[in-house]
Amino acid sequence: MRLVIASRNAHKLRELRELLPECELEPLPEGVELPPETGDTFADNAVVKARAAAEATGLPAIADDSGIEAAALGGRPGVLSARFAGERATDEENLDKLLREVPADGDRRVAYACVLACVDPREPTGAPALFEGRCTGTLASDPRGDGGFGYDPAFVPDDVGDGRTMAELDPAEKDAISHRGRAARAFRDWLRGERAA
Repeated sequence: MRLVIASRNAHKLRELRELLPECELEPLPEGVELPPETGDTFADNAVVKARAAAEATGLPAIADDSGIEAAALGGRPGVLSARFAGERATDEENLDKLLREVPADGDRRVAYACVLACVDPREPTGAPALFEGRCTGTLASDPRGDGGFGYDPAFVPDDVGDGRTMAELDPAEKDAISHRGRAARAFRDWLRGERAA
């Protein structure tokens, strides 16, 4: 299936191409502007981006919105993960802010959440298909590893059990347990079911 990825994030493009090898994934054309992520939920933001890309290109489009939720912060930064330290904050600045705000001796539980939306402009109802993935873990006290991106250097996933952060896993290990990996596999299973129907 030919799909446009409604993102300019090179890391997400790489991950989704590896997670969905049976799909022909095209980058977002240069002239297409994505709307700002002003939704209250990951689903809101994913849908508005996928819909904008589908309308601009006439092709089915997928978009995801994802972030980290810290138990000690009542689920923040959540949908604000990419701009937790400010609109133009770097990954390092966002991670530094999270490490400062979560008490060292407090609740260190965190979760990555992702919602992937698919919008097909040929679908009569225009209803998006939504797929969610989660990965739980613990926030490390200091960043470790040079793989991944975002909050990965301080996210110790529960699924691995050996204390490595997401940034210390190889890409295949990360994709097997990550929030985006889980959402993409749910989407892939749905696609297979749709084609078989």
